[in-house]
Amino acid sequence: MSRFWSSLTHGLSPYVPGEQPRIADLVKLNTNESPFGPSPRVLEAIRGQATDALRLYPDPTAAALRSALAGYHGVRPEQVFVGNGSDEVLAHAFAALLKHDAPLLFPDITYSFYPVYCRLFDIAFETVPLDPAMRIRIADYRRPAGAVILPNPNAPTGVALARAEIAALLEQHPDSPVVIDEAYVDFGAESAIPLIASHPNLLVVQTMSKSRALAGLRIGYAIGHPDLIEALTRFKDSFNSYPLDRVAQAGAIASLQDEAYFQASRISVIEGRERLTRGLVALGFEVLPSAANFVFARHPGHRGAALATALRQQAVIVRHFSAARIEDYLRITVGTEAQIDRLLAALAQIVGR
Repeated sequence: MSRFWSSLTHGLSPYVPGEQPRIADLVKLNTNESPFGPSPRVLEAIRGQATDALRLYPDPTAAALRSALAGYHGVRPEQVFVGNGSDEVLAHAFAALLKHDAPLLFPDITYSFYPVYCRLFDIAFETVPLDPAMRIRIADYRRPAGAVILPNPNAPTGVALARAEIAALLEQHPDSPVVIDEAYVDFGAESAIPLIASHPNLLVVQTMSKSRALAGLRIGYAIGHPDLIEALTRFKDSFNSYPLDRVAQAGAIASLQDEAYFQASRISVIEGRERLTRGLVALGFEVLPSAANFVFARHPGHRGAALATALRQQAVIVRHFSAARIEDYLRITVGTEAQIDRLLAALAQIVGR
């Protein structure tokens, strides 16, 4: 029935999310979800929302959550925007801030939703190649641009930029919006949020899906100058005035109130990443230096697609990308100790170690 589709729909090539398979005794390491559950305070707050009040709309401004986020990050509430996952926040940013006459710049190997947004919103873009070590080189962005967006750490590589490098990028483009997508920043990178005070063109986007284990609640947010936040709000209110429900807002606030749990969970993931990296290196893998909750690795003796297929036969799921330059890499989410052991044991059989 595609004859009823609009011309826009015919031209779209949608983003393909990570698989959510139903396989018995599965070790699922393909979508960068947290191996640990959310704070018990979050679960308590969610249960507290199961009342008659669910018949009422949530606060469309999410004032309490924005105030909590502002206090946590040391900014003002008018500098905070919230949305239904960071993907929605990014979509609003692409539409409201990143469409200009000059092209949008982002890496050639990066979050594959970026070109999808560009096609959706008819944004001209240019990709900037990573260097041979799969790193972003800020000097390569010293070219005309309508705007710039970078993930830090980058995905799927996991390689991070120092805050000083983000500052250099901002100095290169003082009159263009710069968006730093910090979905994985809590696992070892430096946030660019402190740079917002001196750079009104900087928007930082974060999510509660990864380090706070709230992927199922869909909570993302952006922090920046009030003028940038107003642009996002204008687009949101022309699209969906109530993006975050009562349950999500309450759960997010509760997560921010349990710093001890957040830090313990975050540190456990970092320790798991280092253990996973050591195990992969011992099996002969080349592993990029990761500051995320995943690693990006390849084995010189095995094709990436073949490794992913062989792992799946042992009920271990990782992410494989068929794109040029990275077709032999696997992106492997940091799991629990038991999951890491299962993965490494399976790989040892496959690669013959």
